[in-house]
Formats: sequence, C-alpha cells, structure tokens
Amino acid sequence: MNRLLWFSVVGVLLILLSPSTPSANEAPTKTVAVCTSCHGENGLPADSNIPILWGQEFYYLYVQLKDYKAGRRANEVMSDIVANLDKATLRALAQHFSEQPWPSNGYRAPDDEESKALAALGAGECVQCHLGGFEGNSRIPRLAGQQADYLKRTMLEFKNKVRMNSPAIGSLLASYSDDDIAAMAHYLAGL
Repeated sequence: MNRLLWFSVVGVLLILLSPSTPSANEAPTKTVAVCTSCHGENGLPADSNIPILWGQEFYYLYVQLKDYKAGRRANEVMSDIVANLDKATLRALAQHFSEQPWPSNGYRAPDDEESKALAALGAGECVQCHLGGFEGNSRIPRLAGQQADYLKRTMLEFKNKVRMNSPAIGSLLASYSDDDIAAMAHYLAGL
C-alpha cells in the first residue's frame, strides 16, 4: 500500500472513530492532522504532486472540499477523507488553512529563456482571473509558488477533461500543448 493511501486510510479511521464537533470557526485537531500528514506540517507537502494549502484562498479551498465530497472533483484519497465531514467542518478546515502563511517552496524555474517566455505568454491569459502576480483572490486560487508537478498535473487534468469542476479552464487549456502547460507550471511555481 503506498504511503499516501496508507495515511489516508488511517486518517479516515481516526475521523470515524473519534468524531469531534468543532465550533463554526474551529477545525478539528484530528482532521487537521490528517490533512497535514500529506499537505505538510509546515505547509510544504513532501510529494510534489500534492498542493500547498497554507495561505490558499478560503472560498477556493471550501469549494474544492465540497466538490470532492459531491464527486465533482475526483481523487480517491480526498473523496474518502471528506466523505463523512459535515459542512461546518469543511468550512472550518478551509478557514484554518487559508489563515496560515503561504510557505516558500524554494523552487526556481529553469533558466531556459525560451521556457520562461513561453510560460509568460501562456500564463498571460491567466492574469484575468488569477491577477497579475498569480496570487489569486477571494474565489480564485493562488498559482504563484504552488508545486510545479501539481500545477502541471492539474492543468493537464483540466485540458483532458479529467477534472471537470471548472469547464472554462478546461476549454482554455485545451488550446495549449502539453509542453506549453509544463512550461507554464514551472514558471508559476517559481514565482
């Protein structure tokens, strides 16, 4: 059993066997521990395919958790973890992680000028929603400084209609080659 799946199974069991009732603004400690087992105790996941949650936009985090629960976003691990969480807990988790400081991933984009130019050109359409520094806003996720592998995988999932919870993004990314998407991911991760 791979490490991520093992942590997820243990986390779900912890949640199921030790239910807690958080206040509307307090994320249950055990559930936060389940999240940080994959997403990082200090905000940096050890696996580059797992996104940074710390400092991400509240509404974005909340909607993603709801989408996992409702099956609008597919991920075997996340779907199992949120299956038995109520709306108040999902909101509390989103609030908790949104209030943490965004960590530095220490990543620097390759010095290849062509990749940088291509990434900047491709990402130019992204600033309409994600803003000029790709920092996001109250409803749009931060892309700057996110994990490069996660960004690449996510953009490819949108492009290939694996991830279906934002059709407009899927349509936009369908116009880019896989190499363009990889260059954009590296560029954004290095910001």
